Amino acid sequence: MKENREGSRSIFKRLLKNKGAFLGLIIISLSIFISVFAYFLAPDNSPNCNRMIPEIANQRPGFTMEFLRLKKERHSTNNSFFNTLLFGQESNTQLIPIIANEKNDSGYVIKKYIDEGVSETLFFPFDKIMQPAIGKQTFYLGTDKFGRDILSRILLGTRVSLAVGLIAVLLSLTVGVFLGAVAGYFGGRVDDFVLWLINVVWSIPTLLLVFAITLALGKGFWQVFVAVGLTLWVSVARLVRGQVLALKKLEYVEAAKVLGFSHTRTIIKHILPNILGPVMVIAASNFASAIVIEAGLSFLGLGVQPPQPSWGLMIKENYNFIITNNPMLALTPGIAIMLLVLAFNLLGNGLRDATDVTE
Repeated sequence: MKENREGSRSIFKRLLKNKGAFLGLIIISLSIFISVFAYFLAPDNSPNCNRMIPEIANQRPGFTMEFLRLKKERHSTNNSFFNTLLFGQESNTQLIPIIANEKNDSGYVIKKYIDEGVSETLFFPFDKIMQPAIGKQTFYLGTDKFGRDILSRILLGTRVSLAVGLIAVLLSLTVGVFLGAVAGYFGGRVDDFVLWLINVVWSIPTLLLVFAITLALGKGFWQVFVAVGLTLWVSVARLVRGQVLALKKLEYVEAAKVLGFSHTRTIIKHILPNILGPVMVIAASNFASAIVIEAGLSFLGLGVQPPQPSWGLMIKENYNFIITNNPMLALTPGIAIMLLVLAFNLLGNGLRDATDVTE
């Protein structure tokens, strides 16, 4: 046990010395923090960051607008901390974009912003107005075609990408480690069957397999997790099978068999702990692959469904603006995908070097 702890510490120290892996860890840690507290960090903390203000649609990053804050007819109750953490808080305020306002004895006369150079004069009495009445907001990454805050949806989209990566990796590891360990340890017909299954799944293009599973399970949040996870187990199974084939010939495994230990105990306690290094490396790689696959599915309309924010879905909704006047609407979620995938690839490379799996 002491040797295992010292070995783990040594691997961790070598990992931290790798500048690329350390950068990846920082980005991943920051992403986890953002995904957990997204609703508290986002300027728009409504459920799914879905507050629409059509008058200010498709605005560039840094756009600033003044708003008149009106009371909504239907008031929402204040959620608990954990409810807000998970689902956000429904706003009791309706925002009216304005370019000018004048306060009188009975209320506010405003010029409502409709479009560039177009406005409408309206009057609202005090009993319909929240306090403070006038507020200013800056949309640091602009707004989408529905007038939603891009920054808020990017922050909440981090939760979707990390969640699909985590569940998909756990599912792929569960299936892949089990089948690979069983095939490598027992050999014979069991190995032949698992190899046949691996080759069949391997021969099907990943996206086509994901499409088939998604269509079978239906569109939705959890279905994406399962679909992606069931396509990533093959690489895990191949790796684990090869490692187990090599380890089961070693003396300590033979000794475990001679002592009468069960196959389950031999695999779980004596073989699997010695292949954790390669498994961690491929898990990091699969995490990055899962993020890209989820983004691709959402872009094609088979992944996360509106209004839930997903980076791939945001690219789909705004990719037309790449060749027009506001390319950042689509480039921003694309950059977010690139950074998170790069972070996991850097971490995977660092884990490979730290565990010396290539030697």
